[in-house]
Formats: sequence, structure tokens, C-alpha cells
Amino acid sequence: MPPADAESKGRVSGSWVFVALLCLLLLGQFFYAPYLTSPALQTWATVFVAICVQALPFLVFGVVLSAAITTFVPASFWTRALPRRAALAVPVAGAAGAVLPGCECASVPVASGLISRGVTPAAALAFLLSSPAINPVVVVATVVAFPGQPMMAVARFTASLVVAVLVGWVWLRFGKGEWLRARRRHDHAGFAEAVRHDLLHAGGFLVVGGMAAATMNVVVPREWLNALAGNFWLSVLALALLAVVLSICSEADAFVAASLTAFSPTARLVFLVVGPMVDLKLIALQTGTFGRRFAVRFVPLTFSLAVLVGVGAGTVLL
Repeated sequence: MPPADAESKGRVSGSWVFVALLCLLLLGQFFYAPYLTSPALQTWATVFVAICVQALPFLVFGVVLSAAITTFVPASFWTRALPRRAALAVPVAGAAGAVLPGCECASVPVASGLISRGVTPAAALAFLLSSPAINPVVVVATVVAFPGQPMMAVARFTASLVVAVLVGWVWLRFGKGEWLRARRRHDHAGFAEAVRHDLLHAGGFLVVGGMAAATMNVVVPREWLNALAGNFWLSVLALALLAVVLSICSEADAFVAASLTAFSPTARLVFLVVGPMVDLKLIALQTGTFGRRFAVRFVPLTFSLAVLVGVGAGTVLL
């Protein structure tokens, strides 16, 4: 069997394994929950299934929309749409994330392709950060996850866009060409393949994130959470680091954040701002695409600005 066929079959089978596992987990809530007499296990299952069921429609829609844009929007569109002046191209590229959404997994190769086609790196990096964070699917998901709290979506949109633009401007001023080496990555064969690829990756992280959030709600003593949440900066840093570790897709992370009720709105906002911009899978993708010298500078810069801007937006808007 040719290597390409084997790789394609592996991805397809992996997608079906993920779908089957998710269905079993959802069905297990109804068929096996009555046999789980432990209140803690029942609570865990309820929280986990609630997060997944609420987030899954937004995740699927976001993946489909992202794959359509990645597949059908030509790269030449960007060179025509962005201003020639780099300082202006950065905020325009950042704002474009609101109308041309993409998931975290897709944003890195898209940014690499833009740089290879002549787009200034600072503008491409601003789009890389904003696209998964401020697109319409993410905004609507945040509104649904926080009913009666529309300012959470406003604060998330504002803070994320500000961070993307600031990082772009800082990179424009201080970044060096030798720090960023765009490398060619494997392109999706088509729309259907892009959907399968992104759903497999993003769905897996959703399941892991839902399990972690449910475990925190059940296993971690409420007194510990209250003590952690009672210290403002400690709670902010804790949720910022949690966002990095969980690596949840931006179309679904709002539902996990909404379940962390022990923490303040500002701390949960920082979780929502940091997650789509800095997480473990993104760090790996950025290192593999742009090189280690890029990642060791870009990741701390983005993380620091995301925390500070998130705190500022939460203080003013929430």
C-alpha cells in the first residue's frame, strides 16, 4: 500500500474512533449512570456530558467553517486586501479574524502560507492570534455559555483583538527575520479531509478538557478552590496556566470556563483570552512551523500580554 494511502486510511479510521468514543461516552450517561451509585461519579458524568453536549455543535460548525475558508479562500486574497504599510496591515489582519475564522490548528499553517506569499510577518501573526479568538462562532458560543452575561463575550472579543494587534506591533518593532523561518507543511487534500483532520484534533482536546473540568468540580475540595479563587492574581495565573495545559478548541472553551464557577469573571476571562493564543498544541505547531528561536520569544510575549490585557479588560468591562 502506498504511504499516502496508508496515511489517509489512518486519519479516516482515527476520525471514526473519535466519533465512536464520543458516542459511547454520551450514551453511557443514560445507560450506565443509574448503576453508578456514587454521587461523585454521577456529578462527574453530568458535568462532563453537559460540557460536551453544549460545546459540540459549536465545535463542529467552527471546524466546518474553518475548513471551508482554508480550502476555498485563495492566499492571494490577503496580499490584495491588506494595506501596504505594515503598521496598518497589523490591525487590519487582526480585525480580519472576526470575519475569516479559523481554528487554532489551521491558523498556524495559514499564517505560514501568508508569510511565504509576501504578507508582512507581523500582520500574519496578528491574524494567527485573532482568527481562533474573535470569530463569530466563538463569540456566539461565549454568549450561550454565559447566559445573562453578554459583557463576557464583549470583553473576550475586545481583549483578544487588542492582544493580537499589540503582539503584531511588538513583533514589527523588535522582531528579526532570522527568528522566524517558515517551513512548508502538509496541506489538506480537500474540504472533507480538512474537516476530518480538524474535528479529530479539536474533538479530542474537547473531551480531555471536559474531563478535566468535571474532575476539578468533583475531586478538588471546594475549600481549595475557594482559597485559590480568593487570591486575585493567583487565581488569574492558575486559570491562565490551566488554559495552556488543557488546550481546548476556542469554539468550546467557553463552556469549560463557565463551569469554573468558583473563580471570578476576570480570571475566567483570562482563561478565554489565553487559551486560543497559547496552549500546548499551538506551541508544538509553532515550533515545528517557524522554528524554536521563534517559539521561545513569541510564546512568552503572547502569554504575558494575554494575561495583562485580560485582567485590564475584566477590570473595566466585567
